[in-house]
Amino acid sequence: MPALYVMIPAALLIVAIAIYIFFWAVDSGQYDDLDGPAHSILFDDQDPSHTAAVDEAKGQPSSEADPARKSEPPHA
Repeated sequence: MPALYVMIPAALLIVAIAIYIFFWAVDSGQYDDLDGPAHSILFDDQDPSHTAAVDEAKGQPSSEADPARKSEPPHA
């Protein structure tokens, strides 16, 4: 029974800290952009010319159909 006198306040303190951290994360904008990181892993960070999805959405031919770009070496 004496252990409960220590464990209950400790548990309440941990819960209060978790709630504080959650509200800090929300206020600092951690949850603002949920779709950006999910789409960013689909593209290479080393090749900034990945615009095929943007071109396709606009109805333009993709850059891969451009024969001038096929002469460029692939990025590793």
